[in-house]
Amino acid sequence: MLIESRRRAYLNAMQVVHWLPRTELPFAAPSRPELLLPLAPVDEPVFDAPPAQATPAPASAPVARSGERPKIEIPRPGSTPKVASKPVEEAEKAPVAAKPVPVAPPRFALQLLRAGNCLLLVELATGEPFQSRDPSYLLLKDMLRAAGLPDSPQIIGEPVRWPLLVRGNLDQGPQAATDFVQGFIQARLEEAPCVCLWLIGLPAVRFAGEADAHSYYRELPVDGLGTAWALPGLELLMDEPQRKADVWQAMRRLMARWKPSDE
Repeated sequence: MLIESRRRAYLNAMQVVHWLPRTELPFAAPSRPELLLPLAPVDEPVFDAPPAQATPAPASAPVARSGERPKIEIPRPGSTPKVASKPVEEAEKAPVAAKPVPVAPPRFALQLLRAGNCLLLVELATGEPFQSRDPSYLLLKDMLRAAGLPDSPQIIGEPVRWPLLVRGNLDQGPQAATDFVQGFIQARLEEAPCVCLWLIGLPAVRFAGEADAHSYYRELPVDGLGTAWALPGLELLMDEPQRKADVWQAMRRLMARWKPSDE
């Protein structure tokens, strides 16, 4: 059995403002007489009625019974017109801009060497620096001898490995790799210019010469780097020896660049 103060606290917590007990409550405050009077009839509200058409009058207005609150008919969601359905459908049909797909950073290792007045940017197929007895390095020495250049090229700096970072938010896409490789070569050219830049291997051709495999055996004018000569990688030349003939034919046409007179 609740006392009046606790009963009102419960009602306030439930946000009940007006209430009437069905029976007389002990220890309750006296009821206000005006709350016991029957309620006046309430017309049924009309929702979403068109302004140009008159609303037909109801056959009979509901009359509230004594001690009973009138019932107000609230239209269900299914009976109301779907005003916002068309904009929603149009929004769903509207084309959605596709998110750019992140490009995986390229992976390669390049070694810069100097032989006479030529620079050589060579792909390291295994990612490891050249060893004196490596077949690919021996092939490179043969190519330099055939070109009339010193067959013991000077290694310049550490290999350029890409990507630079394993993790992080740094942009390491193809364009960033091109900018880095070209900037690295330009810095070496400022220290000691060259008459021809050999690009040996597809990564060297792509990220230094901004070309592809279709440019093999050809000269490439590269902005900021001068004239470059695109060549297949050393590993590819060993796997496909028939390419060596194409290298030799192109070398004979370009030899005048670094060898003014035939010996």
